[in-house]
Amino acid sequence: MWNKYIKALADSNRQLILDERNEMTLYEITARLIMKHNLTISRLGIAKHVSILEDAGLVQLKRKGKYRVLLFNNEPLSDLLKGWIK
Repeated sequence: MWNKYIKALADSNRQLILDERNEMTLYEITARLIMKHNLTISRLGIAKHVSILEDAGLVQLKRKGKYRVLLFNNEPLSDLLKGWIK
């Protein structure tokens, strides 16, 4: 169970994606990371990171009109930390 979270959080780019916590399209998150953090990454690169985060249940992609929007889900990590701290 922990492996998917550890894998998802192991990469600094995925940590930056999770730090944004705003509802954004893949294009918006890519542009934000490039401008804010000076990353050299493509939208395809971001999509691969988002796929790993999605597999871990930390984000969800929802279609809104013609766009796919990234929604953040903190529950899995909250549950994990609650169980770990007890």
